Amino acid sequence: MIRLYVTADLAEGVAVALDQGQSHYLASVMRRAVGEEVLVFNGRDGEWRAPIEVLGKRGVIVRPTAQERPQAVGPDVDLLVALVKRPRVETIVEKAAELGARRVRLVITERTNAERTRLDRLAAIAAEAAEQTGRLDVPEIVEPVKLQRLIEGWEAPRRLLFCDEAGDAKPALQALGEAPSGPWAILIGPEGGFSPAEREALRNLPYATPATLGPRILRADTAAISALTLWQAVQGDWGAA
Repeated sequence: MIRLYVTADLAEGVAVALDQGQSHYLASVMRRAVGEEVLVFNGRDGEWRAPIEVLGKRGVIVRPTAQERPQAVGPDVDLLVALVKRPRVETIVEKAAELGARRVRLVITERTNAERTRLDRLAAIAAEAAEQTGRLDVPEIVEPVKLQRLIEGWEAPRRLLFCDEAGDAKPALQALGEAPSGPWAILIGPEGGFSPAEREALRNLPYATPATLGPRILRADTAAISALTLWQAVQGDWGAA
């Protein structure tokens, strides 16, 4: 069944007007008819079965009738990634949503080779991935911030998996297995790597866990996917029933 992310509150019997893109998708692409059902979710009120009530030129209206799943909270892990060129950052956001990241925070480092991105585009990609993967929320996409500012505003309980490819860190699986559970963030650097000063500062943070992702140098998108996968396997919800 088609799943759609909406921003409106969801409750039994309360009509929800879909946006222009969703309306076009249902009416013109999927050719759904009045009375057919879709699933809707908003990240707050769970997932609802919602028959199509109005299918017209002005848009589509659905009316939730029954809650299929109550709202659930996924693992508390942020993906922090140095801003890279558009195709790769879009892949990173899509896969982060599929892999269960709660937020994607874009970072500007000394060697970042891009400083601008379309947050609305990335948010749309995250929503589409959430619809596909069955999760009940959509990861927040946070505007780019300089690495130093990110460190200065760090929330104390959250640990940081610092993906350090300089050669002397523990393998990620070992480092994660030895680290405490709780809220985490994963930091992926730019294509040119962290500068020596950034690396030293990160390794000196009391909440940071340096780790290597193996003997090969990975591109940012591959590193992000790999690190999130390893974190989910050790610290996340992949072992949940």
